[in-house]
Amino acid sequence: MPNFSIFIASFSLLLALTHSFSAESPTDRRILVLLDDSALKSSHSIFFSSLQERGFQLDFKLSDDPKIALQRYGQHLYDGLILFSPATERFGGSLDVAAILDFVDSGRDLIVAADASASDLIRNIAAECGVDFDEDSSAVVIDHGSYAVSGTEGDHTLIAADDLIQSDVLLGSAKIEAPILFKGIGHSLNPLNNLVLKVLSASPSAYSANPKSKLSAPPSLSGSSISLVSVVQARNNARAVFSGSLDLFSNKYFKSPVQKAGSSNKYAKSGNQQFVTELSKWVFHERGHLKAVNVRHHRVGEADEPAIYRISDDLEYLVEIYEWSGSSWEPYIANDVQVQFYMMSPYVLKTMSTNKKGLYNATFKVPDVYGVFQFKVEYQRLGYTSLSLAKQIPVRPFRHNEYERFIPTAFPYYGSSFSVRAIFCVTNTLGEEVYFTNLDWM
Repeated sequence: MPNFSIFIASFSLLLALTHSFSAESPTDRRILVLLDDSALKSSHSIFFSSLQERGFQLDFKLSDDPKIALQRYGQHLYDGLILFSPATERFGGSLDVAAILDFVDSGRDLIVAADASASDLIRNIAAECGVDFDEDSSAVVIDHGSYAVSGTEGDHTLIAADDLIQSDVLLGSAKIEAPILFKGIGHSLNPLNNLVLKVLSASPSAYSANPKSKLSAPPSLSGSSISLVSVVQARNNARAVFSGSLDLFSNKYFKSPVQKAGSSNKYAKSGNQQFVTELSKWVFHERGHLKAVNVRHHRVGEADEPAIYRISDDLEYLVEIYEWSGSSWEPYIANDVQVQFYMMSPYVLKTMSTNKKGLYNATFKVPDVYGVFQFKVEYQRLGYTSLSLAKQIPVRPFRHNEYERFIPTAFPYYGSSFSVRAIFCVTNTLGEEVYFTNLDWM
């Protein structure tokens, strides 16, 4: 029996690892969901069901579960982590801030939802990623100009936000018409971190404060500088979403009608479900995930890749780029992919043309400089995984027997040389005639 138990445990681990991230299927993933309260599983069931319907395997655990682990035997068990546990002061098992940051550093994805009860643990995780939640633990976002109209006046902490980033890759091509219901805390972005950006911003009339007390000093966060939802794409292409509202993902907000103050438009359903669904597609690489294959180069008119080029050779560089659609790889179409022919600095920088079927190519002449060059493609575009391709190739000068016999630009020098020789021959001939004439006279 003990041997059989060991076999079962080993098989379970192997099964978990086979569902991890792979370049061929970026969305074939297992996701760990940590909850403050098991009731969140039902109150946020629409969001979780949308993930499961798209093929994700969710593993739900309470945040203080002593068996929580992201790794086993040096291998990651999950490829995505959802933290719906804003009040947790300490995670169970071996999970802590360092473990979560290591999880992201390994190229895996993260969703963090906070609210007014956000603990220092959640705030520290966000701060390490360039997201700074309001330091005042009693402060929430208040907006007296863009609040959601309801039966009671309230304190205007339930706001109707519609200041979204204009990016199809982040939020999909279908426009989100209805405002998004938000109730929670605001955050600012670390100005030194250029990898984090706002997806949903507060309106100019918003500010962060305690709604139960009068303002005695200007609020630390105010206006459009308040970010409600932000995203991070790390240099290793790991992605993270940070929201100041856990209710943003709830069934209640998904189904609630919404009307923004000062607007006559009333929507039967908020934009929360569409917003969250599209954003989750991005964070879990169902959209905006690129790969480059079949990188090659050769002389124009040839097919084989040479081991070395000669200066002034005409060459062609080709690469195929595809985007993951959620179920298959589709050709990526863009007009801003560039290739560099690089040695210390780019000697050639050329925009590549595409056949709109995934193939990109560029033709250029090898510069009149010999040494060790690199073909480099550094492609970074908002919302897309970055591509960094490099291939080294030496360039040699002409051999002694490869130079042109006569260089056109030197024709004036050739002409002057021949003219001097002709003059010399003429003057020499005339000199001899004069000499012999003088001899005859004598």
